[in-house]
Amino acid sequence: MPACAGAQSTVVTTEHVRAELLAHAPEGVAPGKPLWLGLSIDHQPKWHTYWKNPGDSGLPTTFKWTLPEGVQAGPIEWPVPLPLPFGPLMNHGYDGQVLLPVAVTLAPGTGDVEVALRADWLVCKDVCIPESGEFRLRLAAGTVIDAQAKRFQAARAEAPVEPPGAKGSARVDGEVLAVDVDGLPASAQGRTLRFFPELGGVVDPAAPVEQRWDGGRWVARVPLSPQRSESPETLAVVLADAARPGGWRVGVPVAGPWPAPGAPSPAVEPLPVPEPPASLAASMGLALLGGLLLNLMPCVFPILSLKVLGFAKAGQDRRVLAAQGLAYTAGVVASFLALAGLLLALRAGGEALGWGFQLQSPLFVAGLAVVFTLIGLNLAGVFEFGSVLPGSLASLRLHHPLADQALTGVLAVAVASPCTAPFMGVALGAALTLPTVEALAVFAALGVGMALPYLAASLVPAVARALPRPGAWMARFKVAMAFPMFATVVWLVWVLGQQAGIDGAAGLLAVLVAVAFVMWALGSPGIGARGRVVLGAVAVPVLVVAVLWAWPGLDDARAPRAAVPEASADWQAWSPEAVAAAQAEGRPVFVDFTAAWCVTCQFNKRTALADPAVLAQARGAGVLLLRADWTRRDPVITRELTRLGRSGVPVYALYARPDQPPRLLPEVLRAADVREALAGIPTARDGGPTSRSPS
Repeated sequence: MPACAGAQSTVVTTEHVRAELLAHAPEGVAPGKPLWLGLSIDHQPKWHTYWKNPGDSGLPTTFKWTLPEGVQAGPIEWPVPLPLPFGPLMNHGYDGQVLLPVAVTLAPGTGDVEVALRADWLVCKDVCIPESGEFRLRLAAGTVIDAQAKRFQAARAEAPVEPPGAKGSARVDGEVLAVDVDGLPASAQGRTLRFFPELGGVVDPAAPVEQRWDGGRWVARVPLSPQRSESPETLAVVLADAARPGGWRVGVPVAGPWPAPGAPSPAVEPLPVPEPPASLAASMGLALLGGLLLNLMPCVFPILSLKVLGFAKAGQDRRVLAAQGLAYTAGVVASFLALAGLLLALRAGGEALGWGFQLQSPLFVAGLAVVFTLIGLNLAGVFEFGSVLPGSLASLRLHHPLADQALTGVLAVAVASPCTAPFMGVALGAALTLPTVEALAVFAALGVGMALPYLAASLVPAVARALPRPGAWMARFKVAMAFPMFATVVWLVWVLGQQAGIDGAAGLLAVLVAVAFVMWALGSPGIGARGRVVLGAVAVPVLVVAVLWAWPGLDDARAPRAAVPEASADWQAWSPEAVAAAQAEGRPVFVDFTAAWCVTCQFNKRTALADPAVLAQARGAGVLLLRADWTRRDPVITRELTRLGRSGVPVYALYARPDQPPRLLPEVLRAADVREALAGIPTARDGGPTSRSPS
């Protein structure tokens, strides 16, 4: 019988790979019988994906299964990878065609099986592109599926086996891991073996392995990674012979003591990350100053509008002003603590996230756009909250107006937190490495700094006396404040367009129009009760249809990434491989780590980084200009930012020479800063490759 009778979406094709979900049930789909599922990936020429330990760069392919009750899927049974050298880097992965099989077990009584799989992979050539696919497959009970038998047999032959009787041991010998393995099969004896540790962050993937045979014992010395982050008690390794498929997997206990993680070897210089402040008090002081300066950022301007309106309504009532200031401060500080706590928790769980991660989500950006649209419509008089909210909620809002002030603080942090990088790049990067309590103290100081001007204005009588008295001017001022809100919506729609393309932006605009229609129909003071019922019966279904139409472009898991723009004459897309290839040629590299939601990034991009003199100087020096776009979540970029000691963007790094660490430029960038950094690189007419790095 056909393997995929009734199957849906078993194939996903991109410009770089063709991925297909395959099944193999040689004795039929039944409990107790062998059943395999596997993702076949056919790569375009010169493109590759990665093994479970990708090496110097990259990310492994991951599976997320949705299975019926009583069905369990095991881990990926990885075939032995290929070494993928790229300049000075060494990665582990697959090119051509590869099948990643998974063993599946069925509980007694299981009938037909509906399988859904979400697979994510990183495919690389000169650039790296995160891709994913949604696969569905129906397996009828009792069906024999053997059309792909040769593929699954070959994949299992390419997977490493654990030789019976094989024993390994290792010890840390300075900057080297000395490994002994005894009991390997006769086919391995005397052969030169490839060494693949299953855990990354231990050894240097690109360093040559000294190896020899001592009788039947394989002996090797493997250099530790200069950026080592792991100290395992037992290291699972795969040993493979390049002339034969498959390999051998051995668990190797490691005798320490390990050197301090991340301690550089004498031959490798650490990155020139600025030192964090010497004390917690100094860190908190810098955070307080950064929070104060945050009020000058354009992304905070709409919140300034709301605060000015709130002060104007309060007039000179000192008690009301003080309560507003304290409530706003509480909302700001609590939001910074919650955001920082979530980031620290996710990082501790292995997630590659950085500061400002919330705006990397199309759904979060869309939600902010809806919130600012509602605020703008309310300020413009399109609707009143009392007409829309249920009576109990409206009464609660009237009796507890301080909750509005606290929520204003929450909203301020949501839109302003990505803007902290220009003032807090080094401090935030350091804070995320501190113990949890100390890190949260730094972020609390950042929140206090941001709220301090309003808190001071609410508590100082002289400021209250300087405020204008309430009057008719407030009605006009309230309407005028709607326009900063709508301007923020324009920015958020543009950000979403950068994340999910024109279709995503159009879907969000449709939702915003429908939201405006609903609020006018249900909350306009000029519409009677009967009119609201009639118009609401039309408006609410319109909103539902708009959300359903827009959802595929807003859902984080399914939203398509915006098309990567074509490389310009000056700037190209960043990848670790592109940096490595340029440095291998002796060519300097300048990287702009940026994001669409980062206002400072966009300002620098249109001023200092677009300056004709800067571009001409870069061309004359043969500098490769690369742009790393962090608008959507990208773990590869996050990892590089962490390596540079940063937690957010903008970051500007000049890699002048491969034997020297990169130079980091100021976040608030001037053309003079870039030109000064490039001045130490000789121009092409002065003699080609870089002779020294800028000091």
